[in-house]
Amino acid sequence: MGTASDIKLINEDGLRLDGRSADELRPMKIETDVLARADGSAYIEWGGNKILVAVYGPREAFPKHTQDIDKAVVKARYNMAAFSVDERKRPGPDRRSMEISKVISEALSSAVMVNQFPRAEIDVYIEVLQADAGTRIAGLTASSVALAAAGIPMKDMVVGCTAGKVEGQVVLDLSKEEDNFGQADLPMAVLPKSGNVVLLQMDGDLSVEEFEKASSMILEATKKIHKIQRDALAGKYKAIALERSGE
Repeated sequence: MGTASDIKLINEDGLRLDGRSADELRPMKIETDVLARADGSAYIEWGGNKILVAVYGPREAFPKHTQDIDKAVVKARYNMAAFSVDERKRPGPDRRSMEISKVISEALSSAVMVNQFPRAEIDVYIEVLQADAGTRIAGLTASSVALAAAGIPMKDMVVGCTAGKVEGQVVLDLSKEEDNFGQADLPMAVLPKSGNVVLLQMDGDLSVEEFEKASSMILEATKKIHKIQRDALAGKYKAIALERSGE
């Protein structure tokens, strides 16, 4: 692998390594109902990311001491498969995956109508099959679709994206090389209806102006991503309607 000094991330025409402009998303597709035994499931391809999400519940929380008498507990478990990265990852949870699991759980809890399910838990399993930067945001975005596919009542979807700084320029949806050699990374997730931010982290340094530009780019991108989420769910219900009409 090269170093930051010998990799030109943005060329003279302002295009990035993969040919994208500064405010362009990587290709994305989302599918639902990819696992028959889960209550809800989704699969997302976002750039080179390939992530599978399974949702189970609501069901009685176990062990009982984990129950909340007033609401359901959303438990997200984020895991990167050992073969998901170039250098084989040691199997099992590590500090990074535990931290990501926690922030995803909190983000999803803000969208799910947890008060409807006291003493219950909703389990969200996120398995990264292939990693290519932005896996926490991609996993979170797919998890929201899987929850909706499971029929779990939600106030809103959760939609996320990243932005960052590469060679002094603010760019949207960082690639692997930009994440590795760029100057800043800003993952953000929102609830589209209210505009409430439910996840916000930053690695690196951005000025106030750069942060505002990055945030604006992300918010604009989430509108496009939200449509892809809705289209995936619409396809699911269209298939059900066609199946029923043929009975």
